[in-house]
Amino acid sequence: MDRLPPLNAIRAFEVVARRLSITVAAEELHVTPGAVSRQVRTLEDALGVPLFVRGHREITLTRAGEEYYRAVTRSMDGLREATVRITRRTRRTQLKVRAYTTFAMRWLIPRLSSFHAANKGIEVLLTASLDPVDFRREDIDGAIRLGDGKWNGANAFRLVSNILVPVCSPAVAKKVRGPADLQRQVLLHSIARPDDWACWLAAAKADGQVDARSGMTYQSSAMAYAAALEGQGFAIAQRFLVEDDLASGKLVAPFRKAVDMGDFTYYLVTPADRPESASMATFRKWLLAQFGGDVAV
Repeated sequence: MDRLPPLNAIRAFEVVARRLSITVAAEELHVTPGAVSRQVRTLEDALGVPLFVRGHREITLTRAGEEYYRAVTRSMDGLREATVRITRRTRRTQLKVRAYTTFAMRWLIPRLSSFHAANKGIEVLLTASLDPVDFRREDIDGAIRLGDGKWNGANAFRLVSNILVPVCSPAVAKKVRGPADLQRQVLLHSIARPDDWACWLAAAKADGQVDARSGMTYQSSAMAYAAALEGQGFAIAQRFLVEDDLASGKLVAPFRKAVDMGDFTYYLVTPADRPESASMATFRKWLLAQFGGDVAV
């Protein structure tokens, strides 16, 4: 037989076989016992074999009925599971958020599981890019940006203080005593933040001794931090992004001087000309709570 038997008949058979009662099956299906009996007969006729042994007050499955019931049950269970998966997926709200690679890898991604655990109906679709954000042209709900908090057409929520500190491995730290000693060390740079070393060296009064442009340059700060972890030199780090490595001792900050960049720091930015969605509000409140802040600029 190339075609499936009538699906209504298969459904009726599955309930009768599970309940072993025409009457109880009829109650579950919200139809009459006569209708259930007709559906079962239709299936038996289509298959060409009896599926039940009908007694005076009870019915039992034949051997063919037992075999068919197992097959139907597997198929029905698969349909139920697929239905649940699809239904859950369509009920979830997708929130499109952009961040920098280093911020995403070293801070946001490790914490996103806690957001998803608390907000099962919201799926954060996270992308990484250095490009400026244009909410008028791009289909994104929010972005993590580094700047002074002033973006046209955007609400800005300050996240964290941007404090610069040189970091290195413990072995490399033994080679220096003061900032001027960096002239004999390899400075690790990020393309995204080309001025950080110059800013710190000037604040440490070592810009006359150390060339802020010397050393090695990487595509992202995450790469520079990885190089520092491997003992390849000194990275100029945003402290909150290396706190775990500092706490574990994998990285050290050998100099006391730290530079607070003030308003030039990380913000969550959202479009000012759109009403904030419930899911975006939930994400914003969660993100600000992680940093202990709630200030809009």
